[in-house]
Amino acid sequence: MSREPNYEFQEWWNKQREKNHDFFTNDSNNANKGFLTVEIRSLNPDLTTEKDRSRSARQLSWICLLRFQQLANSLAWITNSFLLLLRTANRRISAADSPSDSSASRLYRIIKFFLFLVVLLLCVELVAYFKGWHFSPPSAASAEAAVELFYALWLEIRADYLAPPLQSLANVCIVLFLIQSMDRVLLMLGCLWIKIRRIKPTASMEYPMGRVETGSVDYYPMVLVQIPMCNEKEVYQQSIAAVCIMDWPKERMLVQVLDDSDELDAQNLIQAEVQKWHQRGVHILYRHRLIRSGYKAGNLKSAMSSDYVKNYEFVAIFDADFQPAPDFLKKTIPHFKGNDDLALVQARWAFVNKDENLLTRLQNINLSFHFEVEQQVNGVFINFFGFNGTAGVWRIKALEDCGGWLERTTVEDMDIAVRAHLCGWKFVYLNDVKCYCELPESYEAYKKQQYRWHSGPMQLFRLCFLDILHSKVNKAKKANLIFLFFLLRKLILPFYSFTLFCIILPLTIFLPEAELPAWVVCYVPGIMSVLNILPAPRSFPFIVPYLLFENTMSVTKFNAMISGLFRLGNSYEWIVTKKLGRSSEADLVAFENESDSSVTETTSFLRSSSDSGLEELSKLEVTSRRSVKTKRNRLYRMELTLAFILLSAAGRSLLSAQGIHFYFLLFQGISFLVVGLDLIGEQID
Repeated sequence: MSREPNYEFQEWWNKQREKNHDFFTNDSNNANKGFLTVEIRSLNPDLTTEKDRSRSARQLSWICLLRFQQLANSLAWITNSFLLLLRTANRRISAADSPSDSSASRLYRIIKFFLFLVVLLLCVELVAYFKGWHFSPPSAASAEAAVELFYALWLEIRADYLAPPLQSLANVCIVLFLIQSMDRVLLMLGCLWIKIRRIKPTASMEYPMGRVETGSVDYYPMVLVQIPMCNEKEVYQQSIAAVCIMDWPKERMLVQVLDDSDELDAQNLIQAEVQKWHQRGVHILYRHRLIRSGYKAGNLKSAMSSDYVKNYEFVAIFDADFQPAPDFLKKTIPHFKGNDDLALVQARWAFVNKDENLLTRLQNINLSFHFEVEQQVNGVFINFFGFNGTAGVWRIKALEDCGGWLERTTVEDMDIAVRAHLCGWKFVYLNDVKCYCELPESYEAYKKQQYRWHSGPMQLFRLCFLDILHSKVNKAKKANLIFLFFLLRKLILPFYSFTLFCIILPLTIFLPEAELPAWVVCYVPGIMSVLNILPAPRSFPFIVPYLLFENTMSVTKFNAMISGLFRLGNSYEWIVTKKLGRSSEADLVAFENESDSSVTETTSFLRSSSDSGLEELSKLEVTSRRSVKTKRNRLYRMELTLAFILLSAAGRSLLSAQGIHFYFLLFQGISFLVVGLDLIGEQID
């Protein structure tokens, strides 16, 4: 309830106002005549003029001092806030131990110089605009002032010496852009042909679903299942549980948990989980290397060197965040029967957190195109594609024939796939067999993953180029490996994407003698974005953010490509992609339902899996609470610098009334700004 008004106080206040003098009144009509207008009025006519002047001067002095004090306090607050912002930004700039940043120092210095150049050119163009020289450019002969002469000489220099080479570089990038776009169109046509003709790999036999009868156990081949992991406490339970409940005879399957963790807590938790499943009758082993050399390739190579591996015919590999369906082996192993030249059966990835945030939605668009179009078309028409490193089954004989796992690159999966292809082995991709996993939800984790995925292929291309030329495969397969698999999709794509839209386009705004047509800036990228998003039709509302984000990621991919090709920075460093363990019991039960298996039995397994490691987790509870860090944004300097470059170019484009170019530069600059401020995806710990 509201309080009743105090009438007594109001009456007293009105009397006091009548007795006292009103010294200050603000005259709204004279507000624009000075910084402060003071009107002094007196109700007592007996006061002398000298006393009025004395009182007026004294009070004006106090008011001026008060205003100056407020102004000084405001300036001090603004200065302190600015210094605090700089210190905070300096702390949150991505650390130098990240490979994508430590190796980017050279590129960052170039981009900083480019920013300085763009800002300088923008200042020149602003002066020219206000002088009216955009409408009537001055000439060196008719120039009167020194500034006018300078601008006239600048117009001649940029028209005769700067614009022609820039236009030539732009034309080269446009040609590369069109070639890559044609490759995308052909891939989509191939995928459409597969859909229309309903083409898919068929196995010569099938395994019955459900429990295996005792007498028919020998009918199943020996399968080795490997789960490499490293300090992944958030996801180890789901992957081990999903593998251990796979519908395959226990006598014909061995699970290897390959733990490269250097954290004692993670080792104890994983060992407890392995011990629990071992007590339930699952053939499962825990392996830990004391010397972690070669990263994942070294881990797999060490596991394959065991003596008992010779008793197994196939090996299935799952990363720590992957949960295969119980019928995974029964859907993949039959394709090897009758195909002695088949080395690999690759399944499709599906994502449990694809709708978690904008970053995961954009990743889902990219990976849906990769699996639905690229992998499927290459698998159907040429029986070769890059191994995805997980959710695949290898014939052990093929691994041994091509030299096994090598530690020479950070993309050991692509390395062994290329060597197997050169040895004459074939691959099969199953688009209808899905293996659920988790997408990185923070930009920091995604950036490190993309850096490794784009530097590794260039390392491999430099190492195996001569091997491809000297191999026994036909010329068509050699051309496909060199020009399509490596050059077009791994080198040209990040090169023109960064160079054309982040460097050449802003320069053409300041050097209008060289130009990019509107169809290069808008129409063709829009059409390509529509094609890329077709395999994920639910993501059509995100087509504009997808186009902008792909161009934003081009700086990371370009830097990774250059680092891998020329061995710059820490391009050989492997950083495990951070996962949050989004998958739950409900997810795994849903996977079981999709595979038409028994829900009741799976639920009991999963409930028991959830109970594993509780004692170890309770012991670590206090330590975990102490080690929890507040989540905060990080600042990415290259993205922020490019944001300022593009926004400056957008300002220059606004002066020339270039509609499409202005809007593209504006929104692309905002996209770089959002990513540079780490406002996309989950914040990192």
